[in-house]
Amino acid sequence: MKEEKMTFTVFNDEGKEVECEVLFTFESEETGKNYMVYTDNTVDEEGNTKVYASIYEPDKDETKLEPIETEKEWNIIETILTELQEEATRMMNEGGNEQE
Repeated sequence: MKEEKMTFTVFNDEGKEVECEVLFTFESEETGKNYMVYTDNTVDEEGNTKVYASIYEPDKDETKLEPIETEKEWNIIETILTELQEEATRMMNEGGNEQE
């Protein structure tokens, strides 16, 4: 089964359209806010895919991304990203070590 990607288009600082892919969304019990984590599939100087996060309201007809402004919110997002990365690495390692 093919997984369908959720994408949206934004305008960057130069007014150019950029397509972004939603990686995941979640609601934080700690803050009571909903967050969207996404990428424009570009890479930084070290070869890492650039990932962004914003606050959004899922019940609105038109999605408006709001900036994350507190260190506490960034810490929550970074913790989730680290956990997901560790899980993905563990799964890849387990899959690569299976013997037939």
